[in-house]
Amino acid sequence: MTPPPPQITRVSTPRVSCDGAHDGIPTALGHPRVFLQIDEHGYVDCGYCDRRFVLIGGPADVPGGATGDDIAAAASR
Repeated sequence: MTPPPPQITRVSTPRVSCDGAHDGIPTALGHPRVFLQIDEHGYVDCGYCDRRFVLIGGPADVPGGATGDDIAAAASR
């Protein structure tokens, strides 16, 4: 059984923060705010909630929505 792909959030800057909130709505089940830097692969994963941040226009930005497999394929190009 394959785990579900991470929640993907497309962003316009390579530095992002994550606190576990879902769609901008604060939640009691969140996590401490962390700041993440998107690398040359065009994405970064949050170590707490596994949300994936994809840089718009970057190498991992797959038109029409992306899955974990799509991003891995784009990053290997």
